[in-house]
Amino acid sequence: MSLHGLSHVIIGVPNVAETQSYYSDFGLSQQADGGFATQDAGTQLRVVHAPTRRLVELGVRADDADDLARIATTLGGLGVAADLDGDVLVATEPVAGIRVRVAVLPRLRQARQEPTPYNGPGRIERTGRAPGLVRTTPVQPRRLGHAVIGTTDLASTMRFFVDGIGFKVSDHIGDKGAFMRCSNDHHNFLALQAPVNYLHHTSWQVDDIDDVGRGAMNMLEGHPERHIWGMGRHFAGSNFFWYLKDPAGNFSEYFSDMDVIPEEEIWEPEVLQGAQGLFSWGPPPPPSFLSPDDLAGLMTGAHSISSR
Repeated sequence: MSLHGLSHVIIGVPNVAETQSYYSDFGLSQQADGGFATQDAGTQLRVVHAPTRRLVELGVRADDADDLARIATTLGGLGVAADLDGDVLVATEPVAGIRVRVAVLPRLRQARQEPTPYNGPGRIERTGRAPGLVRTTPVQPRRLGHAVIGTTDLASTMRFFVDGIGFKVSDHIGDKGAFMRCSNDHHNFLALQAPVNYLHHTSWQVDDIDDVGRGAMNMLEGHPERHIWGMGRHFAGSNFFWYLKDPAGNFSEYFSDMDVIPEEEIWEPEVLQGAQGLFSWGPPPPPSFLSPDDLAGLMTGAHSISSR
């Protein structure tokens, strides 16, 4: 695959300063230019003003300029204009209005970490207290993993990303959604059929299940209203998860242990029904996860600031 991951997201919200403060609490490092960086991939989030919460821009990594030329050609075949300037291509997804910026960037090489030791029946890998109990450093996401949107025309959004940009489909949620990838991760982008275009959540990789839990518990201290759903383990992607809500109403996810689909592997997408793709174990998703509380306001163009 000539594509090799997400470089960044830009999210639009009505309440910029409040939302920026949230992502600083989340463990992203605010930079001098206002962006937010992960440990391994540099600046991967920017928060800008918008009348309602939305995904403004999705950044995608590509190998070389030939990849961009091919994307420009395929988008042209779909009737979508692309602005190709050297090592950067910019095109706008026609349904949700998401600006997609595909840039020639080096492949992200994360330093190999020794796996967290966990004991099991007949298997003693550690003695003393578990590492997750004695860590004192704050949880800081390693990298951006994926973004999820609602779209009023799933077929058109999929056509743009799959036929135009070059994403591959990993799994379907019935006829209501599609998990798509532009890297070896099971998914980097999920589009869901919805009554309005909006940003559902962004997802951020942490070291292991302990840091999923540690990060969430830290975010909830003094802010129980941030909790949405977790701890659990998804079926599609297999990752551990915990979802929280930012002050604009977007969800943010800590995840670890995502499925990997090597480039050379033959992968047949499954059509997952009902809750099958949502979780393998954990508490059931709350209604507000499947249908966020502010959707009616988004449909009428009202400013989206969740109740706190």
